[in-house]
Amino acid sequence: MPGMRALLLTLCCLMLVACAGAPLNPPRNKPAVAEPVTRPPATAASENMVALSFSGGGLRAAAFAYGVLQGLRELPSAGGHSLLDDVGFVTSVSGGSLTAAYFGLQGPEGLKEFRDKVLMRDGEAGLRFSLLNPSNLVRLFAGGLNDGSNLKDWLDRDVFQGATFADMFRRQRPVIWINASNTQYRLAFPFHERAFDAICSDLASYPISEAVAASMAVPLFFAPIVLEKFPDACRQPLPSGMYRHGGERDDQYRLRLALLRALRDFRDPKVGRYLKLVDGGVTDNLGLVSILQSRVLLNTPYGPISEQDAATMRRMIFIVVDAGQGPSGDWGRELAGPSGVDIATAAVDTAIESTMRMSYAYFVPMVRAWERDIVTWRCSLPDERKAALRERNPDWRCEDVKFVVTQVSFADLPEAEEAALNAIPTRLKLPAEQIDQLISAGQRAVAADGVVKRFSTAMQRGE
Repeated sequence: MPGMRALLLTLCCLMLVACAGAPLNPPRNKPAVAEPVTRPPATAASENMVALSFSGGGLRAAAFAYGVLQGLRELPSAGGHSLLDDVGFVTSVSGGSLTAAYFGLQGPEGLKEFRDKVLMRDGEAGLRFSLLNPSNLVRLFAGGLNDGSNLKDWLDRDVFQGATFADMFRRQRPVIWINASNTQYRLAFPFHERAFDAICSDLASYPISEAVAASMAVPLFFAPIVLEKFPDACRQPLPSGMYRHGGERDDQYRLRLALLRALRDFRDPKVGRYLKLVDGGVTDNLGLVSILQSRVLLNTPYGPISEQDAATMRRMIFIVVDAGQGPSGDWGRELAGPSGVDIATAAVDTAIESTMRMSYAYFVPMVRAWERDIVTWRCSLPDERKAALRERNPDWRCEDVKFVVTQVSFADLPEAEEAALNAIPTRLKLPAEQIDQLISAGQRAVAADGVVKRFSTAMQRGE
């Protein structure tokens, strides 16, 4: 019975994998060092800031986000600059992390090469897709169909060319948060200094390609990216924000409790040495949850904005860039179907999409509260600090702070074009015409956004 023999062989292979338990992605992070490389402090704090979040969605999301950046280049700001020059912060997940990390590493001047060097490359050339190959089934049950010899090699070799976060830190701005998901604790894991401080590791020496691979590691298709904890190398105390209110059950109690459990485990060698990270879209496909987590942990009126920026800034626009897909399939036309695979895929998409809607809905009032907290903090500064701020800027007023939020997506375009963009698959290889269609869509969508246009006009007028 050939079929039975094949089944038994497959089961034996899976048992061997289970017994072996060898990691597919050995950790590449290093212990914390006494004098880590850090981002140099800004020489001059900016009064105006553009903040961005880039959603997931493979090259579809990367190209659309790139188009948004190109569109910002065409929108004027204060002092003869463009809104692209004012970008100070980007948070990203999955495919959007390709664009965010490249922008953070190369800066505005390096963006002109992004289309040809990244978007036009075949990111799927070395990937495994077939489930008919028994060895692929073994890999799947071991943690993922593809491991570090596939996606990360392409990212490291062709996209980021061995760069580490130390290379990104050489630029004062923008600050880039690349987000993955820690599914063990159901939390976002942003690749920034404070997250690495929590596991007593050195972010500066960590390859950018590894962080982007973690952000893009779709469960089962990619094996998790692994980080090692180094509790013996700890140099920073745990954040104080998680202890606030003691046992009081405020609206952030459950989040604070989850963060507390995770951070305590990060410092406890008895609960294991490793973190396993997957696609950032699993926790939030817009990359906004990590900002909420950071505000809870930092427990300051202004964090994650720096104190210097919070004291001097006047205006911030937060542009949420969403390249998510539309409805799955066309199942209502007949009684039969959909298939089990279609249902499973749609279930994952539904969970991601519903989380995105809720994260954005919560993010908008959070930004309003953030603005109020900064105003209250600025107005309570000592008189001598206020005098120093007015000496640098005679127009400075403690209450003169305004944050606005807007969302840019395919829905901002004509209905037929929106449908065509939604139909573009979540892949790491797309034809040139689809790449250019997405870039053009991003440029036009951000240029047509009313909130962005009003912000640009206000910057030109110095309002």
